[in-house]
Amino acid sequence: MKPVVSAFNAWTCIVISAFAIVILSAIGSMFANNHHSMMGSTEDPKDGKKVAGAVFGAVIVYAIFLLFCASQAFLHKRQQRQGEIALR
Repeated sequence: MKPVVSAFNAWTCIVISAFAIVILSAIGSMFANNHHSMMGSTEDPKDGKKVAGAVFGAVIVYAIFLLFCASQAFLHKRQQRQGEIALR
């Protein structure tokens, strides 16, 4: 099987997805627990659980991106070990 994206794009996607998962998980957990920094203002949402659900939905999307990009990076590593010549 051949990779769909370049190795640079795959590794960039891995890094961005990992950071997004960590940051969005922290934000989602603050909304889920009705933390005062997220729910303290009059302009903030009333139901933190619904917002947390949406944020955790984004975490799932980034996890899928992470799996896809990790598989692409794995394919590049496997292709490189087989001694194929890459034209750049």
